[in-house]
Amino acid sequence: MARIAVIGAGMGAMAAAARLAVAGHQVAVYERGSGHGGGVGRFARDGFTFDTGPGLLHLPAVYRDLFLKTGKESLESRVELRQVDPAGRHLFADGTDLRLPNASRAGVVRALDEAVGAGAGERWSDLINRAREAWDATRRPLLEEPLAADWSALGRDPYPAPPRRGWFRRGRQRPGTLAEVASRELRDARLTALLESHALAYSLDPRTAPAGATVLPYLEQTFGSWYVGGGLRALADALYERCRARRVEFHFDADVTSILEKDGRAAGLTLADGTTVAADSVVAGVSPMALRALLGDSSPWRDGDVLPPAAGTGRGAGTSSAGRLTVFLALRGGRDADAAHRTVVHAADRAAELASIFGTGAGGDGTGRRPEPCVARPTVTVLRPDDPATRPDDDHEAVTLTATVAPHGARGPVDWSRPGVASAAADRLVAAAEAAIPGLRERVLWREERTPRDTAADTGVPDGSVPSPALAGGDGRFLRPGNLTRLPGLYLAGGWAHPGGGLAHAGMSGALVAGLLVEGADWRGSQ
Repeated sequence: MARIAVIGAGMGAMAAAARLAVAGHQVAVYERGSGHGGGVGRFARDGFTFDTGPGLLHLPAVYRDLFLKTGKESLESRVELRQVDPAGRHLFADGTDLRLPNASRAGVVRALDEAVGAGAGERWSDLINRAREAWDATRRPLLEEPLAADWSALGRDPYPAPPRRGWFRRGRQRPGTLAEVASRELRDARLTALLESHALAYSLDPRTAPAGATVLPYLEQTFGSWYVGGGLRALADALYERCRARRVEFHFDADVTSILEKDGRAAGLTLADGTTVAADSVVAGVSPMALRALLGDSSPWRDGDVLPPAAGTGRGAGTSSAGRLTVFLALRGGRDADAAHRTVVHAADRAAELASIFGTGAGGDGTGRRPEPCVARPTVTVLRPDDPATRPDDDHEAVTLTATVAPHGARGPVDWSRPGVASAAADRLVAAAEAAIPGLRERVLWREERTPRDTAADTGVPDGSVPSPALAGGDGRFLRPGNLTRLPGLYLAGGWAHPGGGLAHAGMSGALVAGLLVEGADWRGSQ
């Protein structure tokens, strides 16, 4: 039985802790905050409750597997898990109103033909079919196996672009970026907005994201969108309780200041109060910036590793970063009976929105000037769960608005602490959301705002950016650092490590870390 110290109580770290405890190890978690869950938090006030992180779960099989492998109780025995239908309502700038059914390919085709026009469903379906090929080609090496030392194959885009047509257009077109795929294959501003909204939701710039990012709408359309009764925070609570049931120790308000080394391997932790914790292995569920500081500013990366942007090279983790602005609304008046759980109100000016988030530099890589945050009307996601647990009674409603925005920076690109910046941006979200909820502003009892600056305070990521899922293509720039480091006995879990951000991906990272630690560095995933 080995002693394993886990830094952080986020979802990836807890997923690793639960699996390692079941494998017979003595596991202790050290969290600098006062509670568990990381970005999957909860805000409560006056009988209203809101998720501070994701509002829906995709790929629930990841957590079903986790609960199955760590005990005799299923995931559904611990939380109420239900599909939302429609999966989403989409409101476009020209007034088009589209409702997409959950996990129904034929239903999506019919809905697109009716709302957008004949042939729209077929064009979208063809794109999703090619996305399925990309998913099948990369699913295992990208999500179910530790990142290979030679990851160059994942740097090639797996998206099978359609063949060129015409006498002088033989052969296949290069995959290109997600935006180029939309322009070439969808040929409709509304379908483009639909495709690109999946990238934006994961903090990706569609102008630079590889064509392989088409797997994001494929996953949602194929495996469905799921809501957890009481909010996604209930899933974090269930995972925490599963860890406790497996005798994982939790130490909160325990700020780790360094990772100890002995005989060339990780040997424990030092806490802010001077306490030394001995361990045989360490699992770090922290950002790359924080990890380097814990190692005395020495590099945690091995030769040939995928590197985070902060490492100063062009390899790894994409070329753009973004944060998230969230507005919690306590409303008077009950929820409409036909209200969609999730409505996406698409931006009227795509170019202005992308420039305000990612910058106006060549290729939209964030190196150019950025206007004020969300000067243009942003793409806003409106969450209206039909859940009595989120509101004081049926005469009130709890609504969450979210938008992808520029990250925080006291010297740029956006200083979210500057007076008036957050409230003005939140005003624009509320104004946009009125397309989904007419008369919204008159119903507001109070509102709370959470900016990338708040994310920075919660997570320790200086700019409050949100990690995106790992993607194949882009010469490896959209991969995440592997779960192994240059220091034997030190492993990486969570959204900033392979296979990247998102609730499902965090759970996968925990499974990969547990497999590597239990089976050894040569382990290549479950067969």
